Amino acid sequence: MSQSQSQALTAAFDEMGPQGEVRQVYAAIADWLAGTSREELLAKRAEAEWLFRRVGITFAVYGEGGDPERLIPFDIIPRVLGRSEWDRLSAGLTQRVRALNAFLADAYGKQEILKAGIIPTALVTGNEQFRREMQGFSPPGGVFTHIAGIDLVRTGPDAFYVLEDNCRTPSGVSYMLENREAMLRLFPRLLGRHRIQPVNRYPEELLATLRAAAPEGAGADPTVVVLTPGNFNSAYYEHCYLADEMGVEVVEGADLFVEEDVVFMRTTAGPRRVDVIYRRIDDDYLDPRAFRADSMLGVPGLMAAYRAGNVALCNAPGCGIADDKAIYPYVPEMIRFYLGEEPRLSNVPTYLCEREADRAYVLDHLDQLVVKLAQGSGGYGMMIGPHATRAERQDFAARIRTRPADYIAQPTLALSTVPTLVEAGIAPRHVDLRPFVLSTRDEVRIIPGGLTRVALRQGSLVVNSSQGGGTKDTWVLESDPMDGGVAC
Repeated sequence: MSQSQSQALTAAFDEMGPQGEVRQVYAAIADWLAGTSREELLAKRAEAEWLFRRVGITFAVYGEGGDPERLIPFDIIPRVLGRSEWDRLSAGLTQRVRALNAFLADAYGKQEILKAGIIPTALVTGNEQFRREMQGFSPPGGVFTHIAGIDLVRTGPDAFYVLEDNCRTPSGVSYMLENREAMLRLFPRLLGRHRIQPVNRYPEELLATLRAAAPEGAGADPTVVVLTPGNFNSAYYEHCYLADEMGVEVVEGADLFVEEDVVFMRTTAGPRRVDVIYRRIDDDYLDPRAFRADSMLGVPGLMAAYRAGNVALCNAPGCGIADDKAIYPYVPEMIRFYLGEEPRLSNVPTYLCEREADRAYVLDHLDQLVVKLAQGSGGYGMMIGPHATRAERQDFAARIRTRPADYIAQPTLALSTVPTLVEAGIAPRHVDLRPFVLSTRDEVRIIPGGLTRVALRQGSLVVNSSQGGGTKDTWVLESDPMDGGVAC
């Protein structure tokens, strides 16, 4: 382990507790680990892998030779959050997503936040994700991002930060659900020692959210489908899983057609009208008549049907401007502007490389910063300065000078650690958390917990599944332990 990696682990907040002590939320976990041999834990890990292989939970990794399908590593030691911790997070997430939806409605409507000079107009209307086809249009219910995944990191007992917002097609919720199912099968007694808030109602909540987005006239039982780009997509398993859990059809573009601005699904009993599409296809490929003409994945005429008010798309096209990393620094101001409130969750300090002063600072401190593509995802196009080689830092410096608007930079945070089963035994590993936020016109719903992603390599801060990260079950307790402190 390098010196910087060792320092990162030393400086990180250990969610189980400082060395020699245990926080009360982890007391039963600590007892369980103390009474369970390494051989037993490894046997349970092997059983978990067998369960995931039998179910067929895979994740495709692009850009690799051979078969890119692989299991996402699952760590059997759960992450635990107390009720009060979760309540604070939930309130902050609700506030943030309300503001993001207000921003999207405004950006494609009156653009008041741009006229007020709070966000530079060019940063929004000149963004590659800004869809002019959405200007002047309000989706059914006025909601743009019905399903959001907000990535959080922790640096201390009460210090949570929003790392990024995912407002387009956030993935990972199926792994959250399957992780809990695996834990129930593997460790029923351990779960019985905790009162844990359930996550299994997510498909029911998702279906209710989608139905609430249905156009007027769709009736009490609107037809909902999940639109997938197909089995070569990295999250295809999730598309099928969610459709099955909701009891709706999973379809590809060829299964749908538009006639007189109405969307129909081909069935053995004849065409069936579709009211709501939970789309897992990127904007560019949704409709070859509106976006990329060469798309074979979308549905010709879909945007015309959408703008005519005859079908709902969840999430709405154009949501990408809300999760662009160059827009991210302005979210606290969105909260103040639209809601008249102070942000409950903090952003990570962010430098926009298109700004001359920010760019100069970033270029002078590349060895201390994390540099990201403003429109990147999945851990691609990213450099962690303290862990990068000199050649890698020089490469990113050249990229920033050539296309400064494409990059942002942030301090290297000491992400919190949780106990993780590795080959050498139990060791701390860095984690983040992606809760899933469901929005309708009338309410915001959040399933307690979310997907905990864990960086399995020693000292690594990269948790993305596409970069070798794994996942954990996330437990939110029904109530806090009595004293809320630590046990020796």
